Amino acid sequence: MQQGCFFFKTSKSIIMNIIGSIVKNALQIRKRLERGNNLSPQKQQQKQLLKLLQQAQFTEFGIHHHFNQALENKKQAQLVFKTNVPVFNYNKIFNEWWYKTLEGGQNICWKGKVKYFALSSGTSESASKRIPVTAEMLKSIKRTSVRQIITLADFNLPDETFWKGALLIGGSTKLTFKHKYYEGDLSGISAKNRPLWFQRYYKPGSKIAAEKNWDDKLEQIIESAPKWDIGFIVGIPSWVQLLLERIIEKYQLNTIHDLWPNLNLYIHSGVAFDPYKKSFEKLFGKNVQFMESYLSSEGYFAFQTRPEQGSMTLVLNGGIFYEFVPFDENNFDENGEIKSDCKSYFINEVEEGVDYAIIISTCAGAWRYLIGDVIKFTNAAKCEIVITGRTKHFLSITGEHLSVENMSKALSIVANDFNIELNEYAICAESFGNLFAHRWYIGCDQNIDVNQLKNKLDEELVKINDDYATERTSALKEIFVEVVPNQKFLDFLKHEGKVGAQIKFPRVLKGAQLERWKNFIG
Repeated sequence: MQQGCFFFKTSKSIIMNIIGSIVKNALQIRKRLERGNNLSPQKQQQKQLLKLLQQAQFTEFGIHHHFNQALENKKQAQLVFKTNVPVFNYNKIFNEWWYKTLEGGQNICWKGKVKYFALSSGTSESASKRIPVTAEMLKSIKRTSVRQIITLADFNLPDETFWKGALLIGGSTKLTFKHKYYEGDLSGISAKNRPLWFQRYYKPGSKIAAEKNWDDKLEQIIESAPKWDIGFIVGIPSWVQLLLERIIEKYQLNTIHDLWPNLNLYIHSGVAFDPYKKSFEKLFGKNVQFMESYLSSEGYFAFQTRPEQGSMTLVLNGGIFYEFVPFDENNFDENGEIKSDCKSYFINEVEEGVDYAIIISTCAGAWRYLIGDVIKFTNAAKCEIVITGRTKHFLSITGEHLSVENMSKALSIVANDFNIELNEYAICAESFGNLFAHRWYIGCDQNIDVNQLKNKLDEELVKINDDYATERTSALKEIFVEVVPNQKFLDFLKHEGKVGAQIKFPRVLKGAQLERWKNFIG
């Protein structure tokens, strides 16, 4: 009997590996077919804009902003569109247009009625934003997700990875009905559009995924973890790290690979990963490949397509038309608000190494909408980007132009040099006599000489950012560092009512939020 059982398990393992190999080969074939249909970035974007305008030309927004004029002059459609439509932030487009869709209005910014709204609290707003999600946008996200899966063929993953479970750490999939529409996390809205074949691999499963209480959801995942054979994980680093640490602690493991030996890939998003990389490597018992993606409530914008690159490739044919506004004093004020006379550029006009705020027009009825993220092209020809921060999360009180990318890179270098883990952090500006200073709050659970940490951090920022180096000899007279337990950052988010897999800690603290943080840590 034992021999028969052993034979069955061995045969099953061989079959699974064969199927994994077949899936991998199928992905490679499909990827080659997709490559053959590529247009130039400029033509892809022109095609996307015309398609969006055609579908929305008879909406209230399309009629008011003369979409027909852009469609009549297709060669100049991008310029006509940019001339006729102003730039919107969330408050402007919601107060003028999107509120009508919440009231049940049809054909407002997109054809038909909007049935779903994704709740997005971001990192600085106290109230949740309601972002419209249309059937066309769900199809776009699904197509982009499939493209990302196809790309995995280039990541040289073991065949069995494609047959193991996929653990998605997202928000609750349970939606709330508000008389005329459903609202909830994007992961819950997308769950209804998830392919049937994926259900066999999807963890933690529909029941646990629907749990709204984040702490209860974590406990249920931890309890179920030994039942699963996970091949890859998807989620925001801070919450995935917390989950893996708690699983390791509960089951007294050395690393997560003692439980999930076939874990070979971690797909991360939402925040810069560099500060977390050292911590994750300690959680793993073998090499795991990291892959970055760029998905928000407004759409699926980019994902990493080459394992050797440290950047993501923009999706140019996924129902989204992009414009790029240089993030400088000509286009933004000191509070990170975009100016009405800002100058935007199209995909064929961008330059490498320039910080751009992204403006999007989408198949969900967002038009020339400033999403608040700032990116930089690392390879303009291949449309490869890195996220450098948020329009509200740059620090430039004296002209130092310090980005989240600068902060994360400097902290990563310091962590490696001191052989410590520095995960969470936040920074603020304050007066220092008649001049100014930066104050850092850095999450660390190990013993560290704060003065050495401060000096090394300052030294690396001077190397990374020329503007910072200049200001440190003039108006930016000092920096201060306070070391805070990592748990404090998560506890503050709970205190603020922001708990869940999609919530990120703000890297730059200002105003009332800064005061609440100071009071919270005492």
